[in-house]
Amino acid sequence: MGIKKVVVAGGGTIGSQIAYQAAYSGFTVTIYDRSVAAVAATKRRTATWDQVYAERLFATPAVVYDTNERIHYATDLETAVEGADLIIEAIPEVLAVKNESYAALAKVVSAQSILVTNSSTFLPSQFATISGHPENFLALHFTPHVWPNQPAEIMGQTLTTRTAYQAVVEFVREIDMVPIQLTKEQPAYILNTLMAPFLESALLLWEKGVAEPEMIDRAWMIATGGTKGPFGILDEMDLRSAYRLMLATGAEPGKEALVAVARRLKTEMLDKHRYGQISGRGFYHYPQPAYSSPGFLKHK
Repeated sequence: MGIKKVVVAGGGTIGSQIAYQAAYSGFTVTIYDRSVAAVAATKRRTATWDQVYAERLFATPAVVYDTNERIHYATDLETAVEGADLIIEAIPEVLAVKNESYAALAKVVSAQSILVTNSSTFLPSQFATISGHPENFLALHFTPHVWPNQPAEIMGQTLTTRTAYQAVVEFVREIDMVPIQLTKEQPAYILNTLMAPFLESALLLWEKGVAEPEMIDRAWMIATGGTKGPFGILDEMDLRSAYRLMLATGAEPGKEALVAVARRLKTEMLDKHRYGQISGRGFYHYPQPAYSSPGFLKHK
């Protein structure tokens, strides 16, 4: 089951990165968005990766041109998925929106197409049946940034065939990333399972007034040698996702304190359109956040 044509449903920050990396690796890619306005925004977002790849991966103008020539855009779902070997869902982490999207996909997707979710919070088994082809449905989770040699987590569900799973593993390798293969379903996969307690602890320190975000990041970066601290990471992942995660986790027994974290994120960040890197401001200002300054770790 070789993959040649790729469709990315949702051209947001992660979706546009996935599409660009796949096209950069030689795949023909179609990005599907629901409206002309959304497609226009996706095109502007995708264009930003030209400079990034030129600067960080030393992509030549010819390579950048060829990459863009492989990327197509569509607002009609049936047209977008026609002949697709792999469809990557990268839409917002809202259950009702995802269910609606999978119900629509089930009506037009070929039985031969592999469908994966990039969801960071939901399990593939939650959407397998509604997808229409549970045997070809699994999770492929990318984390910022979608670069060569970065991890991509692959997680099937009980009905996923070995053929579909292995085809996704090979696709990850072909886009020059590292397949992290899970053998059973796990909420939050591996990376987020490890990361969640770390970020929760940092946010609780902030919410309780123990220290300011820059001070917390500074302490972490000095102690570990990291290039960014927890608040830099939160900005990178999109604070809207962090808010939803804190709100959901706060409903769990013993995690009630995170509800207060979610409230503060909403009032001090989201309500002011401070979403992190994607909006140009979160806990830091972008594109030159304070933690990237040579003097950040020496500030007293």
